[in-house]
Order: sequence, then C-alpha cells, then structure tokens
Amino acid sequence: MSDGVVRVSRETSGRKGKSVTVIRGLALDAPALALLGRQLKTTCGSGGTVKDGVIEVQGDHGERVIGFLRTQGWIVKRAGG
Repeated sequence: MSDGVVRVSRETSGRKGKSVTVIRGLALDAPALALLGRQLKTTCGSGGTVKDGVIEVQGDHGERVIGFLRTQGWIVKRAGG
C-alpha cells in the first residue's frame, strides 16, 4: 500500500483544537516505528504517540519533522494544506 513516500501533515480534528503533526507512510515494523517515534518526539521536544502505523507528535512541528526524516534518507512530502 505504501508508495515509499512519507507524508507529513497537521491535524486538529477530534483534538479540541490542538494541532498534531501526523507522519504516515513509514514502511517499518512496530519496534522500528516506536524507535523513530521516540527520536522525533525528542527532536521536537514534545510528546506524542505511535499507533496503527502512524506517528503523532503534539504541536505543529512539520518543518522540523520533514528535515529530520530527510537527514535519515526518507523521501518526504508535506500532505494537506
């Protein structure tokens, strides 16, 4: 299902107006995804979660996340508005 492109978007729906940076399209197993999630949360200095193959980082950290993932060798696109 994944086309090899990681998509980073910002969502607020269902979160009482608070923004969350959402990272989708990572073709990793659960332990590797959890490790990457921890690295992203540390990089952004924020909380977050990893569930259903999606990483969520609290706050609007799109540019920081995109920069970090590109340094790790991922092909990254900004999704959504």
